[in-house]
Amino acid sequence: MEQGRTMAGISRQTGVNEQAMQHFISQSPWAASSTIQRMQAEVAGRAELQTGAMLLLDESGDEHGGKQTVGATRQYLGRLGKVDMGQVGVFVSLVKGDFWTWVDGELYLPEVWFSEAYATRREQAGVPMERTFASKAQLGLHLIDRVRGQAIPFEAIGCDTFYGRDGWFRAELARRDLEYMADVPASQRVYLSEPVIGLPSNAKGPKAQHERVLAPKAYRVDQLRDEAGTHWQHLTIRSTERGALTAAFAARRVWTVWQDDQSQYHRREEWLVLRRDQDGKGYYALSNASVETPLTQLATRKCQRFFIERANQDAKSELGWDEIQTTKFLAWQHHLALTILAAWFIAETKLDWAIRFARDPDLLALYEVEVLPALSVANVRALLRATFPLPQLSTSQATDLVVKHLINRVRSRKSRLKNRSGP
Repeated sequence: MEQGRTMAGISRQTGVNEQAMQHFISQSPWAASSTIQRMQAEVAGRAELQTGAMLLLDESGDEHGGKQTVGATRQYLGRLGKVDMGQVGVFVSLVKGDFWTWVDGELYLPEVWFSEAYATRREQAGVPMERTFASKAQLGLHLIDRVRGQAIPFEAIGCDTFYGRDGWFRAELARRDLEYMADVPASQRVYLSEPVIGLPSNAKGPKAQHERVLAPKAYRVDQLRDEAGTHWQHLTIRSTERGALTAAFAARRVWTVWQDDQSQYHRREEWLVLRRDQDGKGYYALSNASVETPLTQLATRKCQRFFIERANQDAKSELGWDEIQTTKFLAWQHHLALTILAAWFIAETKLDWAIRFARDPDLLALYEVEVLPALSVANVRALLRATFPLPQLSTSQATDLVVKHLINRVRSRKSRLKNRSGP
């Protein structure tokens, strides 16, 4: 199906009883986590993914108007670029070349959901008693630990500016001996030599009580684009269906400072990786890669985060993730497991297809291109439609469907009127 992938829509299209489907998603006790772990074991066993893969962390939010929907509240929805009533999930994808797939996720529950005022909502939504508030960065770290525990091989972590600007998050990745390439905003402050932290000496007034960075001068990362010590190189990272990905890159050692929950300062030396496109736009990332890491490797990893956008886009526009219409915590987990299974089916089909059907090198010369396209989700759907055609409704089935729809509308209207009139 290309649209209408709600439980009612799938029920109509396939002939599956709608109440049975509602039960399967919202109440049936099958373990989403075990299902996802089975998929992760298959990923970990693929020979093609043993080297060169990255794990990418990102969040994705969708509008949900119902206040009873688990995790829904007014919050920033990055995909929509606004604050609205919605639900946010944190996800990790495995990426290598033109391969990408979701491998795990968690629902973000805003802190207000753990207040006394939301106790009834938590119970109605089925939020586990042991669940406590965790920030998105904490959820992301938990997901990374969980995927790592399933022996899925990856060489580095990638994340966007929301996570990259969090010094605690980067420090926790480093503490786990995980290499990261974390995007940061242009306003990120860095130092060109080790910062001196201490109490400022006030010539007048009371003695300072709080430490701060005393020296040296701090720079915004975008200020270093034209600084004398920044040396740019033009690199071609990879060939794509839209042409070669070419940009200017630079990398230099910098120091960063962050404060913990007790307002204690911490400092660390990192790589600052800079990218400048032909249109002049600049992009920045911090990495704890070793000092000997070549610029080509830093630049390649800097450009990998694009693929989590593709993974999220596929999950929503192609696999129906954003068409979920359930309110329960268990339903969200079940929907996640089924979406991850669908994403892995597509990814595994692409891997198998590449093995069975080598791309004809003569076509490169014939069409004068550098790379031939890989299978898309739409391609796989076309193959599925030929193999498992969706049933067509007969006249009597269509009539029954219309009658059922009208009856449901009458029942809904009766329920609304009853709720308005009170007991």
